[in-house]
Amino acid sequence: MLNIPKILAQELSLKSFQVENALQLFSEGATIPFVARYRKEITGLLDEIQLRDISERYTYLTELEDRKKSILEAIASQEKLTDELREKIETCLQKTELEDLYLPYKPKRRTRATVAREKGLETLAQFIANFNQPNSPTFALEAEAEKYISEEKGVKTVEDALNGASDILAEMVSEKANLRAYLRAYLMNRGVFVSLVKEDYPEGTTKFEMYRQYRENVQDIKPHNLLALLRGETEGILKVEIEFDQDFVLSYLESQEIKTKNPMIRKFYQPMLKDAFNRLMKTSLISEVRSDRKTYADLESIKTFESNLRELLLASPAGMKPTLAIDPGFRTGCKVSVLSETGKFCEYHTIFPYQAAGQRQEAAKKVKQLIDKYKIELIAIGNGTAGRETDEFITEIIAKLERKPIKVMVNESGASIYSASDVARQEFPDLDLTVRGAISIGRRLQDPLAELVKIDPKSIGVGQYQHDVDQKLLKKKLDDTVESCVNYVGVELNTASKELLTFVSGITPTVAQNIVNYRNENG
Repeated sequence: MLNIPKILAQELSLKSFQVENALQLFSEGATIPFVARYRKEITGLLDEIQLRDISERYTYLTELEDRKKSILEAIASQEKLTDELREKIETCLQKTELEDLYLPYKPKRRTRATVAREKGLETLAQFIANFNQPNSPTFALEAEAEKYISEEKGVKTVEDALNGASDILAEMVSEKANLRAYLRAYLMNRGVFVSLVKEDYPEGTTKFEMYRQYRENVQDIKPHNLLALLRGETEGILKVEIEFDQDFVLSYLESQEIKTKNPMIRKFYQPMLKDAFNRLMKTSLISEVRSDRKTYADLESIKTFESNLRELLLASPAGMKPTLAIDPGFRTGCKVSVLSETGKFCEYHTIFPYQAAGQRQEAAKKVKQLIDKYKIELIAIGNGTAGRETDEFITEIIAKLERKPIKVMVNESGASIYSASDVARQEFPDLDLTVRGAISIGRRLQDPLAELVKIDPKSIGVGQYQHDVDQKLLKKKLDDTVESCVNYVGVELNTASKELLTFVSGITPTVAQNIVNYRNENG
């Protein structure tokens, strides 16, 4: 089996001891941020990116090794495991290649080839294949096929016999790993994504108009374009296909599989190869290429989402200052919460600056009172509905003040998710959801990282196509980003929330809760 540490060292251009020591630390439960910061002398100064590369590739290769074991056992149980096949399986480094090697031995549903074998036509197929050699003699194909006619087995004519033999050979061709690898690469390099808007949707009626007659090379398509195509296909608006030169594909198969000049054998093989590709290879290969491109698009998009999230989390905090937080609204009013310089909730009010002139004046009066009472230095305004109007309203108030607080528009993505979460209910069990949302907006201005870690990263809004990518992978990558940011910045042990402490390397949720409990009891 594979020497995984050695392979990782070669692939990542690292020294063996660096990989081995990093893997040992991971096996002991050490997190990547912890190893990157506090075990540099053991790993030879590996940074977070290198450590994540080691971790992810190690996971891939260990999964590959587990799959190899099950495949080797399955083939051995069929008594078809040769030394050559074992070596190919044990040395392969890609899951796709491994599955290609396993395909001929993989249990199948009942196929046309299976039926043909049951009718005793495998011998005929092998006979024909044996004559597919450069210097093979000529023979009467139909006369040979006539020997296999059997009413009892359902082979009534020569044509039935030849069709059955063709089905068997077609399946054998479709399962050849070298052919599948070449054609997969051909589709990847020379295929073209083509999309059309379905006839049910007249021009100008969909959000996918730019993809109405869209073409892009498979290898060149941008991640966001592919995700948009697949979304349109999922919604039933777009028809998405991969176009390619089928004549080239068939010519390639003939060049690889037809070895004789015997016109009778060539005439038999040509339609058989066409059937092998169209019926048994085309759909699966296109599916594999689409899956490969989708995986690439997911990874590239998630990198962007990680970067966006990191930018949000590491945004400069305005500082722990008395803050007035406003969650804007028209009909239901603006929820106004006051936070102390430590982020502690003080009081809240609902104001209605957009209902009538009298109410607007009353709202302005209340805001001024709160600013004076708590010596407010920061005003955080959510950027959602009525955000712009509220910003103008607060600007009017500040203009008349002698001591002017700093006004900031705050991204409120995910605030509603937080306000209904268990974390928010535990923090503010007696407050309305909308008030909790305003508090979150204010705390985001005071300390973005400390507040945003309480929210599922996917709910913060990190990218346009975040719901189209692999959700399990997205969650893992975003969680890793949060962990990285928290450990990069550090936390104030005396004030950090349980949620923030949980992301610190070496602190489990239980330990985090114990720290908070100790603070509450002992100060």
